[in-house]
Amino acid sequence: MTDDEIIAKLKGTTKDAARHQLETLQAILERNGGVGYLRPYLRSYPAPVDAATFRHAVPLSCYDDYPLFCSSGTSSMKPKLIPYFDSVLSKTISSLANQGSAAILQRFFPPRPLVDKYLWFMYAGNVTDTKDGFKAVAASAFPFHSSKSNPSHFLTMSVSPKEVILGSYVEQQMYCHLLCGLRHSNLVDGIRAPYATGLVRAICLLESKWQQLCQDLEYGCPSLGISDESMRNSVSEVLCEPQPGLAKRFRYICKAENWGGILSKLWPNAHYIRCVTTGSMEQCYFQIKYYAGEIPVLGGDYFASECCVAINLDISQTPELTRYIILPTAAYFEFLPFDNDKMSRSFWR
Repeated sequence: MTDDEIIAKLKGTTKDAARHQLETLQAILERNGGVGYLRPYLRSYPAPVDAATFRHAVPLSCYDDYPLFCSSGTSSMKPKLIPYFDSVLSKTISSLANQGSAAILQRFFPPRPLVDKYLWFMYAGNVTDTKDGFKAVAASAFPFHSSKSNPSHFLTMSVSPKEVILGSYVEQQMYCHLLCGLRHSNLVDGIRAPYATGLVRAICLLESKWQQLCQDLEYGCPSLGISDESMRNSVSEVLCEPQPGLAKRFRYICKAENWGGILSKLWPNAHYIRCVTTGSMEQCYFQIKYYAGEIPVLGGDYFASECCVAINLDISQTPELTRYIILPTAAYFEFLPFDNDKMSRSFWR
């Protein structure tokens, strides 16, 4: 499909949202109607439970009502676990949402054949085991660990090799991302991170380690502080050989007292910076804008650990003006009643 066809299909899922929501709920109940946290409400009803019965019998709830079953980690800033179901329904909408996100980005910034890489602060190596033996990874890291997923697109577009993305130590990975990004600074079309806080951490590391980064470029190998052997070897291949000219240019840029616009100076061909800057991440927005200089800071989509909740159709908006289009086939959503007039009266008292 073309980008326009993808966006049209994505918008099409938002039409007749009520019907899509009931169909989505029914599909969920057919597979998961017997799970533990629903049994107290549905045990007296014959299976399979239909959507009308669910809406009648199961009350609105919050994560505190079933902390042993699932919870979201980003909004509370605490890592928690959510089971992933490898269903056709979830994969279809996830694929469409990601394709739509890429198509919207390309509307703003069409691809350039000679500047086609991302400095992508991605960390997919933190894999743990639950007490029941299940693998636990960040949702954004899932494509790198699933036997049914192909992460080749990410790897092709990233300036960093997969050994960095799959590394074990986040600070070392972050350092290597920066080093690879500086080595190929002329190829970087965009600077990306899942969340604004991660990008701020990377900028702070750049601010404290720029002299060492320049030395690594000058010598053509990463510092001994990178203890992961596979990561060291892969980054050495990216560096290829000593780069004294690059090291000299970056030293001149970084020694300036004012670091306003530093990212646009180090990566002059970058079209954009993109990360989630809404919600709890909004506090980082102006800090990133300061370092970005002339590079526009784009908003991200509302992709939660549970599902691809919503898409951002106008990524150029500032956080306070960002509007998300909820995808009614991604999950079943129930909303608390909201009286806009009552809220307005309370506000002006």
